[in-house]
Amino acid sequence: MGFELAQEFNERNVDSGEVPIGSRWASYGKFQLVGNGEVTNENCGKFKGLRGCLNVKGHDVIASDGKNYKGKLFIKKVYFTCHKASCPVCYSHGFAVREAGNIESRLTVLSRRFGQIEHITISVPSRDYGLTLKSLRRKAIKILQDCGIIGGVLIFHGFRYNIKKSWYWSIHFHVLGFVLGGYGRCRHCKGDNCYACDGSEGKFYRAYRSNSYSKKYIVKVMAERKKSFYGDKPNIMGTAWYQLNHATIDITKKRFHVATWFGVCSYRKFRLTSLRRKSVCPICGMELVRVRYNGNPFIMNEDLASSKQFFYPEAYDKYGRMTYVKHIVGDKHV
Repeated sequence: MGFELAQEFNERNVDSGEVPIGSRWASYGKFQLVGNGEVTNENCGKFKGLRGCLNVKGHDVIASDGKNYKGKLFIKKVYFTCHKASCPVCYSHGFAVREAGNIESRLTVLSRRFGQIEHITISVPSRDYGLTLKSLRRKAIKILQDCGIIGGVLIFHGFRYNIKKSWYWSIHFHVLGFVLGGYGRCRHCKGDNCYACDGSEGKFYRAYRSNSYSKKYIVKVMAERKKSFYGDKPNIMGTAWYQLNHATIDITKKRFHVATWFGVCSYRKFRLTSLRRKSVCPICGMELVRVRYNGNPFIMNEDLASSKQFFYPEAYDKYGRMTYVKHIVGDKHV
């Protein structure tokens, strides 16, 4: 059917924006939620190894979660992934993790120049549901820039989840980006006449009520991002990861871009020399290394046998030996 919605859809109470899906995963024409495809690689989801932080001394601190990890290690299980957005095994811990890491890396560098990274949404009115995705993205970006959003990453969402626990077709975009002059003025404002104000909220209200192309488009800046686990900076990766976990893809395109960049963050305006994101310890921030369990290989410890992807084992066993040690290719358990 394509993005040009069929007449059948227009006859289904478009103004309500609600189209029952009737299944656990949402799909509409050529559009589907991520993780709704087939597993194409037999290795997807299989255990690959361990990475961890052996910096015991650096863990004797109060982490941002309020806990002290004195005498403990941080261990992370690693699994094979195809990094495909459609893969029901890899979309969450493969595709979403890598894409969120790239988003965080790029925005973190840009924030040094453009200030605080904000989470923004822009909702599309039903009258524009018949536009192609390309045209819709262009229009959304134009409206965002008119509202003072100078750049960011645009994540396409075709569905929403309602209180009836079902998905329905409701096009919107999530944005992680920058507001010209910052959003602090509006976030901490106690006034009540936003429409007459020249701040961000005033621009949003006027765009929504205008009789031009931006009419009925709802632009909203969300609450400030929570701090990351091991630092004072907002958890941008966590926000991006969550939004990517229920983003929408076009299954007719082999390489569909869920996230696209615009404005001061676009590839034309800014090129990051390296997108390699280090996997670091959430306690001390040191880069993780390959590790292996140092106990009897036939008697697995509880942490390693559990389904948890991250755990914090004691650094030393009752004999004073390190419970996990750095793994070097070719070495064996002792």
